[in-house]
Amino acid sequence: MTLTEENYIKAIYHLGKYGKEMVNTNAIAEALDTKASSVTDMVKKLSEKGYLNYKKYQGVILTEKGKDVAVNIVRKHRLWEVFLVEKLNFTWDEVHEVAEHLEHIRSEKLINELEAFLEFPMYDPHGDPIPDRHGNFKNIDKVALAQSEVGKVYTCVGVKDTSSKFLKYLDSNNIGLGTIIEVLYKEPFDNSVKIKLNAAEMVVSQNVAKNLFLKEV
Repeated sequence: MTLTEENYIKAIYHLGKYGKEMVNTNAIAEALDTKASSVTDMVKKLSEKGYLNYKKYQGVILTEKGKDVAVNIVRKHRLWEVFLVEKLNFTWDEVHEVAEHLEHIRSEKLINELEAFLEFPMYDPHGDPIPDRHGNFKNIDKVALAQSEVGKVYTCVGVKDTSSKFLKYLDSNNIGLGTIIEVLYKEPFDNSVKIKLNAAEMVVSQNVAKNLFLKEV
């Protein structure tokens, strides 16, 4: 497979909620920042190769063959992120783009040895589950801060937005995986949320609240 084909399959996997739902071509075009016509050509090609099912005017969904490829790419990406943070002292806002390149390495032995070297981590630095060599992974029951309940206390377990800007914002406000957050108040006007962490209170925007994943303590 080409790198472009792998990127398409991974994008469809994520957009389709781990390959469970059909994805329209416009969503794929937006995710990959390309033209809808280019997407149509590629999904037809991937359909012919047996990686997805394409229905005109409806969208695409991954086949089992396509899911296997997607899960393997995701596994490599997340293992490399762990390696970069734990062994090379990268910060969590620096690893995504580097892992985007490393995920295309084809050596199965290398990835299996990497996983063993890292002592079989279950989650990456952003809190996302890492599939094992058989494609199995363990999800955490989590809720976005935007859907949390006022008065309850949570632990930060992940982020939806892995962009460098968002992660740096969290770092600047001392928010990371494991941070204890108490939800104090939700503002109906703009859906901002007042929270308490590290004995300090702060208000976060709706955009932050929908991109921060929590688990009730």
